[in-house]
Amino acid sequence: MRFRILFLLLACLISAPLAHAQTPGQQATTSNTSVIEKARVLTVESSEIKNIPGTNNSATYQTLSALVLSGVDAGKIVTVENDYLAMKSGDVFFLTHTTNAQEGLNAYTVLEPDRLPALRDLFILFVLSVVLIGGWTGLRGLVALGVSILLVLYALLPGIAAGYNPILVASGVAAIIVIFGSYLTHGINRTTSAAVLGLVATVGITALIAHFAISATQLSGVTGEGTVDLSFATSGHIDLIGLLLGGMLIGALGILYDAAISQAVAVDELLRAAPGMGARRLFTRAMRIGREHIGALVNTLALAYVGVALPLLLLFQSQSYGGQSFLHTINHELFATEIVRALVGSLGIIFAVPISTIAAIILLTHVPPKDGDTDGSAHTHA
Repeated sequence: MRFRILFLLLACLISAPLAHAQTPGQQATTSNTSVIEKARVLTVESSEIKNIPGTNNSATYQTLSALVLSGVDAGKIVTVENDYLAMKSGDVFFLTHTTNAQEGLNAYTVLEPDRLPALRDLFILFVLSVVLIGGWTGLRGLVALGVSILLVLYALLPGIAAGYNPILVASGVAAIIVIFGSYLTHGINRTTSAAVLGLVATVGITALIAHFAISATQLSGVTGEGTVDLSFATSGHIDLIGLLLGGMLIGALGILYDAAISQAVAVDELLRAAPGMGARRLFTRAMRIGREHIGALVNTLALAYVGVALPLLLLFQSQSYGGQSFLHTINHELFATEIVRALVGSLGIIFAVPISTIAAIILLTHVPPKDGDTDGSAHTHA
């Protein structure tokens, strides 16, 4: 399931530049005409370090001679101004060609480096590693991930954009991802059903916790320029608070599934080792395993959020955030949102263990386990 998170990140990285790129000849609503084209640096005509106006920071300013590789200017050698990333001869990048006939404007500027080949190679390495090491289980997992991506792109995002409640949309998509992905990856058996039942219940509880946490901390859902731009672009029709809650659910889904399937498999293995074990004793022994798993997963989730929030942590450490105290700093919405996100996800993991254990005991103790009833892939997952 951690592959699911990685694949979602890769898919977002690959699709984002394409989704926002204008096709050659596409015109803006103003008098400016702006097109995006691909180019390759021929030579660096000049390069110097200048101070960014109004700040104490500096940046590299370059004048590049570049060959346009695509669009209406393909084959043309142009002069490009670059104050984004230092580039060298041979680098391929996307440029913005802006013209304004009234003002006599005809400018080329660097938009983004061409990251798509590197993303493609990384994705190929990921797929090959999953298939070669994970075998058929890994291949089925990739198919499940593909379906998850389609659900996000064609159900979650359009549903939220259409104005439906982000909480309901995210919960529904999460449930479908869990049910379809679980049975496809681990097969149709009682152990998988126990994990699915436990996870669906945990997602519902986590949603309630997130709802009350967001309400109690009075978060607005505005976590940066991206959400502000989204609100303006949709004329305020997007429920940013619901979007924040939905994001918490989707973000924690993979690690919640890890806890659920592990507990279901633990109960199944304990029953195989001691078929006559009573439910109370079975729960106690399974929870001993689950408690160890909680410690590992909570630590994993916390470190994942720390990695994402490193710029915020550095901002706090540098004491440049308005000279505020520690308590005032974490009270700010930007910091409070990440704290709530991490705590909600961790609470979801904690509740996933006993809930999935109980679900597994209910489903697995009523019918004696048969050899092969549990997919071997589920055992390896634990």
